[in-house]
Amino acid sequence: MAYDKFGVLTSTAYPLPIENVDTDQIIPARFLKATERIDFDVNFFRDWRYNSDGTPKADFPLNKDIYAGSQILVGGRNFGSGSSREHAAWSVYDFGLRCVISSAFADIFRNNCLNVGVLPVQVSAKFADILFDAIMADPKTEIKVDLPNQQVTLVATGASESFEINTYKKDNMLHGFDDIDYLKNIEDEIVEFAKTRPF
Repeated sequence: MAYDKFGVLTSTAYPLPIENVDTDQIIPARFLKATERIDFDVNFFRDWRYNSDGTPKADFPLNKDIYAGSQILVGGRNFGSGSSREHAAWSVYDFGLRCVISSAFADIFRNNCLNVGVLPVQVSAKFADILFDAIMADPKTEIKVDLPNQQVTLVATGASESFEINTYKKDNMLHGFDDIDYLKNIEDEIVEFAKTRPF
């Protein structure tokens, strides 16, 4: 499934300074029975966003109007731990987020995000704290995520830090490709290569 290309993103951010956020919180297991990719945005952090009667929890950051429309989430250390469910990454994207910033990610979650068009940006714990402090002080704080130059910047102060990303995954993000799209894009090259191989 192709997704929107990722180049340079400048956005406000949802702050979620909680460590060890696992995939069962991101998308609870009871919502994994769906055979179609629907309502993952609604059920994103379902148990943290809503009370048992379905009313929103006013104090949860993703429910606060001051952060509404943000395309970035700044999470605590070890974000996306737990099971390997790809649904967690789907719910991040379907909620409208294109980037998650943390000082540490679970490897499987990181790779799942890259496969569905969400950029996981790992920064130092010190820089993560700088981002959290800025967002808490001013909810309209903007963060610039520059994928081509692999740089994340706090717009108001210019404080920035570089981040690492696999070259192949970076190229796919820039073009809006998943793994299948990438193969389709080089189909002619594959066909020509196949012609050189003995049967």
